[in-house]
Amino acid sequence: MKEKKNSFSGSLGFVLAAAGSAVGLGNLWRFPYLAAKNGGGLFLVIYLILVLTFGFTMLLCEVSIGRKTKNSPLKAYGALQPKWKWIGIFAVIVPFLILPYYCVIGGWVLKYCVVFLAGKGLDATGDGYFTGFITSPVQPIIFLAVFVFCTTFVIYKGIDKGIEKISRILMPVLFLVVAGISVYALTMSYSDGNVKRTGIDGLLIYLIPDIQGLTFRGFMEVLMDAMGQLFYSISVAMGIMITYGSYLGDKENLIKSVNRIEFFDTAVAFLAGIMIIIPLYVVMGKEAMGASGPSLLFISMPGVFAHMGVTGATLGAAFFIMVFFAALTSSISIMEAVVSSMIEKFGITREKAAVIEGLISFGIGIVVCLGYNAFYFELPLPNGAVGQVLDVLDYISNYILMPVVAISTCILVGWVLKPKTVVEEAVKNGEKFGRKNVFTVMVRFIAPVLLVMLLLNSMGL
Repeated sequence: MKEKKNSFSGSLGFVLAAAGSAVGLGNLWRFPYLAAKNGGGLFLVIYLILVLTFGFTMLLCEVSIGRKTKNSPLKAYGALQPKWKWIGIFAVIVPFLILPYYCVIGGWVLKYCVVFLAGKGLDATGDGYFTGFITSPVQPIIFLAVFVFCTTFVIYKGIDKGIEKISRILMPVLFLVVAGISVYALTMSYSDGNVKRTGIDGLLIYLIPDIQGLTFRGFMEVLMDAMGQLFYSISVAMGIMITYGSYLGDKENLIKSVNRIEFFDTAVAFLAGIMIIIPLYVVMGKEAMGASGPSLLFISMPGVFAHMGVTGATLGAAFFIMVFFAALTSSISIMEAVVSSMIEKFGITREKAAVIEGLISFGIGIVVCLGYNAFYFELPLPNGAVGQVLDVLDYISNYILMPVVAISTCILVGWVLKPKTVVEEAVKNGEKFGRKNVFTVMVRFIAPVLLVMLLLNSMGL
């Protein structure tokens, strides 16, 4: 089969683009919270083990499927086994549902970028500022439009001139900013009478495993949290890695590329913990480390920056620029998974597909924005949460469809096609495969079981 003309120029472009997809908002607002909640170092150790086993297995499966078939996710599964082409349909529905609300959140990030760059970061710490913004009938839609335009423009430009070019710029900058803020966090200190907290104290809380009173049930909860975080972080089960894999040249070292994606994603997640948990601890105390989700980024962190004076204003601007880069590189990959499938399915140009998907995402995104005012409702979800439009889309895509796609992929590769299908693709240039046995055991036995447990947990069972 001929290789697509529109492809990455080399493995570095692929790795940076794929890492940009993996390094998203989940690394920034969920990983630090889960690390703090689950005994710090204990969570980190379990997470790292899962990265080297479960994460490696799922990434290798999808990138290999993409490169082997040279197809979009919509057709890749059917190209391997016609009876399993339905997985491809589910794999495209996932990013189609995620993109609109991800762009809404990207718009929120852009709003805070503008506020901090304008020197008005203190305004963002006021009571009800975030709620007042997202419930506004106009402002969130304006920022949504800008974010959707940025995402669509990159996809419109193509693989090498769009996705790869922007990833080569944004990913190194993002990594440097995260590392810089993390180093600064370690130097922080706070003193108020008898109370004194330092960045090193926070680092010890973050790194040292807390296993006091740990039960088997407690361990399983930490395991599920770590597995869930990794699963949603590495951009599998949503067509992205299959899409990017289809643009990877046949002569590139696939295993080495996957290893680099693992490293980038894990390094940024780890540094995000230092960058976010430690300032929260130093400025507000241990109880503040329990924040997660939008409230962590848009309420807790602005409060931390407000306590830093002039330094906080600069740090806050750098922080939200970094968050914007992370959100943008992820939204680009999500849109590309849908656009590549549209091109193959309907035979239209990339430019036309990008514009159509951009308009659809913007339209659905408007409904998501109005879910906090005109269309507001409260729907109890099976996982115990109470959701609005955004939460419902997130639950269907992330907590139901993604595990279903991942479980089905494991069954297809592990039992129908057999692991050799992926192994042969990974070593076709004579590469060494040090984790071959780990991959085989994971894809056939362990990964499906963990994913079923994750799915049942998401359904409240």
